[in-house]
Amino acid sequence: MRANNMLGVLFSNVHDENIRELTEKRAMGSVPFGGRYRLIDFPLSNMVNSGINKVGVITKNNYQSLMDHLGSGKAWDLSRKREGLFILPPFGDASAIPNSRVEYLASITRFLHNSREEYVALSDCDMLCNIDYSDVLAFHLRQEADITLVYRFGKIPVGSSDPMVYTLAPDGRILDMLISPAIDGECNHGISILIMKRELLISMISDCVSRNMFNFKRDFLQRNVKNYRIYGYEFEGTVQTICSMNSYFEANMTLMQPKVRAELFNPNRPIYTKVRDDMPARYGLGANVANSIIADGCVIEGTVENCVLFRGVRVEKGARLENCVIMQDSVIGQNCRMNYVVVDKDVEIKEERSLMGFQSYPVYISKGAIV
Repeated sequence: MRANNMLGVLFSNVHDENIRELTEKRAMGSVPFGGRYRLIDFPLSNMVNSGINKVGVITKNNYQSLMDHLGSGKAWDLSRKREGLFILPPFGDASAIPNSRVEYLASITRFLHNSREEYVALSDCDMLCNIDYSDVLAFHLRQEADITLVYRFGKIPVGSSDPMVYTLAPDGRILDMLISPAIDGECNHGISILIMKRELLISMISDCVSRNMFNFKRDFLQRNVKNYRIYGYEFEGTVQTICSMNSYFEANMTLMQPKVRAELFNPNRPIYTKVRDDMPARYGLGANVANSIIADGCVIEGTVENCVLFRGVRVEKGARLENCVIMQDSVIGQNCRMNYVVVDKDVEIKEERSLMGFQSYPVYISKGAIV
């Protein structure tokens, strides 16, 4: 796709604390999902599909797994002599408030100054959606907005961090913003995607830093509702927000629904990921698989129902898995019984083990563990 005049910036570590089990040894952006993907694949692919050919990925800590996954950006056609993919590790003075987007953006001011694109798109990595940034930019230009925030109409995801709720005028202008309001019903809530001019972003970040204001939602956005033309763009497609272990588990389980798969994995706007060439999945004579997502390289000789199996998973004879998420290269021993379990990478479950969780509280087995 022809490149547009927009720069992409991704926050790979924002909201790590929401799923500490999975982010203890990795960034939020590198959390595995859906059998073969990482969470960062979705916002990064959305930007590439929208013609953005320069993307900066802001990191904070635990980003070795993320760098291994992204590499040079070749899988996303971002391995280029000019522009392309930029990993932006932390540097500069530490802010008094950790995990602040203002702090992150202030630390990459040189990157923003050296970029030539007129507009910048900001996104977190804890959302799964398939959105066209070109449509958001067209809306932004049509409304002559200073800032455009993407939102959804519906119930606020349970467990989301400081959700923002917008009051909009008929033309889409945001008249008021509420942060973490006590609202049970449906409302216009933000999904952490923003578009604005690059020069304006630099100016507003400098203003926040000079006033010792490091809260992005309160000091950068809410404080400036009356000062700038801030508009809301409604996204009506599927959005999955990863804000707890339960929401991560449910997001994987919703992939069993054809409608969700069709919206997230639109063939006209594919989700790219790191290529790992492996053999096709192999099913033994006694295997029984139903309503599951099975990645390549799996060897299944037991029973698998309503599960997501990542690459290289092995299920031995007599094992029975129901409602489970089993990550890469894990081994499930003979005659195991597992229900509502999330298994991280390189885990070995010995034979005759029984692990049972609940839909609202799945059992989690940490990376590299032996049970």
